[in-house]
Amino acid sequence: MPLKKILVADDEPDVLAILEKKLKQSGYDVLALSKGKEIIVKVKSFQPDLLILDIVMPDMDGYAVGITLRQDEATKKTPIIFMTGKELEFSGMQKRAEALGYCDIINKPCTFEELLVKVNAVLK
Repeated sequence: MPLKKILVADDEPDVLAILEKKLKQSGYDVLALSKGKEIIVKVKSFQPDLLILDIVMPDMDGYAVGITLRQDEATKKTPIIFMTGKELEFSGMQKRAEALGYCDIINKPCTFEELLVKVNAVLK
């Protein structure tokens, strides 16, 4: 059976490297990117089973990426887990994410195990 594919995006190089390494060790095929516009370009060729998107990225935030992908027939149903270092209750981020049809949202910092539970739940 082919490995499930995860496209993970974060603007912090250390976080991105750790996520990529640990997701690969957990048995996933991983493409790690740091810019929103890269995601838009690469998502069609990589065809991920799941997107893990940081909300805050330098060129295009995770919401903008999600909106763009939801408008494309090829990617509109790809599950998304958003990551954020912002406080969800006060910012309305969860409502914005719900409007995009996300699968889950996780606050940073989090443990890799917490994220892996969410990943496994989506990809089961």
